[in-house]
Amino acid sequence: MTSAHSRTNADESLLHSQGYAQELHRGLSLWSSFSVGFATISPVVGIYSVMSLGAMSAGPSWVWIIPLCLALQLLVALVYAELASQYPLAGGCYQWVKRLAGERWAWFTGFMYLASALASLTTVSYLGGFWLWLFFTGEPPAANAQVFSGAVLLLLGLGVNLFGINPLKYFVNAGIIAEAIASIGIGVLLLVFFRNHSFSLLFEGLTSTQGSEGSYLSGFLTAMAVGGWAFLGFDACSQVSEETADARTSTPRAILRSMILVGLTVMLTAFAVTLSYTNTAGMVSGQVIDPVTPAVVEAFGGWAERPFVGIVLIAFIACVVSVQTYIGRAVFGMARDSMLPASAVLRRVDKRKVPFAAMLFSTLFASFGLALGLNATAVGTLIAFGSGGFFVVFLIVVTCALLARFKGKWKAEPGTFSLGRWGMPVNLIAFLWLVFESINVAWPRASLAPPGAPWFQVWAVILVFSILAVLGLIYLFHAKPYLRTHRQLHTD
Repeated sequence: MTSAHSRTNADESLLHSQGYAQELHRGLSLWSSFSVGFATISPVVGIYSVMSLGAMSAGPSWVWIIPLCLALQLLVALVYAELASQYPLAGGCYQWVKRLAGERWAWFTGFMYLASALASLTTVSYLGGFWLWLFFTGEPPAANAQVFSGAVLLLLGLGVNLFGINPLKYFVNAGIIAEAIASIGIGVLLLVFFRNHSFSLLFEGLTSTQGSEGSYLSGFLTAMAVGGWAFLGFDACSQVSEETADARTSTPRAILRSMILVGLTVMLTAFAVTLSYTNTAGMVSGQVIDPVTPAVVEAFGGWAERPFVGIVLIAFIACVVSVQTYIGRAVFGMARDSMLPASAVLRRVDKRKVPFAAMLFSTLFASFGLALGLNATAVGTLIAFGSGGFFVVFLIVVTCALLARFKGKWKAEPGTFSLGRWGMPVNLIAFLWLVFESINVAWPRASLAPPGAPWFQVWAVILVFSILAVLGLIYLFHAKPYLRTHRQLHTD
C-alpha cells in the first residue's frame, strides 16, 4: 500500500513539474494501458484491413510483408516509448513536439493527429457497423444500414467512456479475450489442423496483375503500404499516461508489448488463413474480399459463422471504445493549453474524472464523418487519409526527436526508458522508414481505389492532407493559439 501510494505521489509530482494538476483518475495498471493499446491496434481490425489488399498486390507471398513492417514500425514505437517515458502526458505527440520543437510545430502536429484520429474513429465505426448489422440480421448491410450501425457503435462507445476509466478497463478486456479467440486461437487451429496448402505457397509471387500494375516490385510496394496500416494506434497508450500508475515505466512497456503482440497475432492469422483457405485464386484476384470468414466456416462448419461474427464484432466494439478514449485525451491535452477553439469547454473534467466535453466533441465529429459512408467514393477517401495522416504525424515526431539528438539536446532523465547508445541509430532508421512509408502510403494508386474511382479518390491522402495543412496553417497564423499557452500558464 505504501509503495503504491509512493508511486502515485511520484506520478502527481511529475505532472506538477510539467505545469499540470492531476485532473484525471490514475486508475490504469500496466495491463490496462496495454489493453487500450492492443484494442486500438486490434489484430482483428488490422487483418480485415490488409489481408485482401495485400494478397491482391503481391500474391500469397504478401504475408512476409507483415514481419517486415512490424520490425520497421517497432523502431518508431521504440522512439515513442522513450518520449512517453520522459513526458507521460495526455496529448502524447503534441506534448513531445512542444518540448522538442516549440508550440507552433506542436499545434500543427496535434491538429493533424486529431484529424487522422477522427478519420480513424469514423473508419473503425463504419467497418464495425458491417459486422453489427450482419450479426443481428444475417445479411450484409446496405450503405444506409451500415452508417446507422456505425452510429450505434459510436454511441455505445461514448456511453462506456462516460462512465469513467474503471468500467472502460473491463470493457476493453472483453475485447482482448475476443481478439485472443478470433486471432490466436482460431489461427493456431487453422494452421495445425486445417491447412490445405504446403508452405511453398507462401513463396509464390504475383499470380494476378490486378492491383499490381504489371510488376512484382509495384505490387510489393503496394503491399508494404497496406501492411503499414496494421500497425497504427500503438501511441494510444501514451494518451492515457495521466491515468496510468507509474506512467514512466508502464507506458513505454505498454506501447512495446501491444505493438509486438499485435504484430505476432496478425502474422499468425495471415499465415493461417493463407494456408488454409482453398480459394487462393479468388483471394489473389480480388473476387473474395473477406477470406477470413470463409476460411473459418470451411474449417469448422456452418455453425461457426455466427459465433465468429460475434467475436469479430466484440473486437470492433473494443477498438471503437479505445479509439474514442485516446482521442478524448488528445483533445483534452491540447485544450488544457488553450490550443483549440472552445478550449475552456473542451478541457472540462466531470465528477467521474472524464473529459466529457472532449469525448462528446470527438464522437460528434466522427458521426459527421459517418455520413460519408453513404457514398463509397467519399468513405474511401476518408479511409485512405486516416492511414496516411498517421504516418505523417509519426514522421514529424521522429524527425523532431532525431534533430534533438543531433543537436545534443536529447537527455534521458534518470528513471526513464532509454535506448542509450542505440538511440541514434534506431531513431535514424525509424526516420528513413517513415520517409519511405509516408510517401509509399500517400502514393496515388488506382489499384487501392474501387474500380472506376475518380481521380481525387486515388490522390486522397495528398489532397486531404494538403487541404488540412493549408487550413491549419491559416488558423495557426491568424489565431496564434500558441500565444494562449503562455497566457494560460501565467493565469494559472
